[in-house]
Amino acid sequence: MVLDPAVAGLLKRNDAGLVAAVAQQHDTGEVLMLGWMDDEALARTMATGRATYWSRSRQEYWTKGDTSGHRQWVRRISVDCDGDTILLQVDQEGPACHTGSRTCFDDGLVWRDEARDADD
Repeated sequence: MVLDPAVAGLLKRNDAGLVAAVAQQHDTGEVLMLGWMDDEALARTMATGRATYWSRSRQEYWTKGDTSGHRQWVRRISVDCDGDTILLQVDQEGPACHTGSRTCFDDGLVWRDEARDADD
């Protein structure tokens, strides 16, 4: 698949030709995961409406949920002001994380401002 040249022109890729892609639950704003996309992964995502990423470890494309059933249905795609991050606003079916957690950030808290956090 070929990515629309107008969209491709917005992207600033890393040395491997990839752009970080943040998946966010479209209705709650919950950050679900970070994946990586190249032009073809983004083109596949736009063509199918399902989030497709490039696996850096396996060196292959993977469409979220093909194995687990935990699909990401893409509602909107945005590019940040620098062009180096894609935001996928999705409707997540089941957990987003490969560990079975709702998000990849459920167990990763490393710091918080307890005084300010107490106000929430």
